[in-house]
Amino acid sequence: MSGGKLPAVQSLDKPEDLGHLLRQDRGDDCLSCKVVGSGAFFGLGAYSYLSGMSQLQRQRQAILRSRSMFGMRSRKFGIVGISLGLVWMGLWRAFR
Repeated sequence: MSGGKLPAVQSLDKPEDLGHLLRQDRGDDCLSCKVVGSGAFFGLGAYSYLSGMSQLQRQRQAILRSRSMFGMRSRKFGIVGISLGLVWMGLWRAFR
């Protein structure tokens, strides 16, 4: 069978502590992994903001002509929200 030691029946009856399992599962990231990962999110946030705002300005006349319920202000808010979300994920990745 297996070469390892089999656990006792009493230890299998009780559930394992979830906090202990999560601490055990969380791996340590190296500094370069954190820098690259957070930098990717920062870059995506900046790209999302810049490209979204430029597309919005290009389509400004068509949006205003359509008299949509979602005008320029709500669309700008959406772009800013997505960009801030990506930057927040970059900060979380850098310091977690």
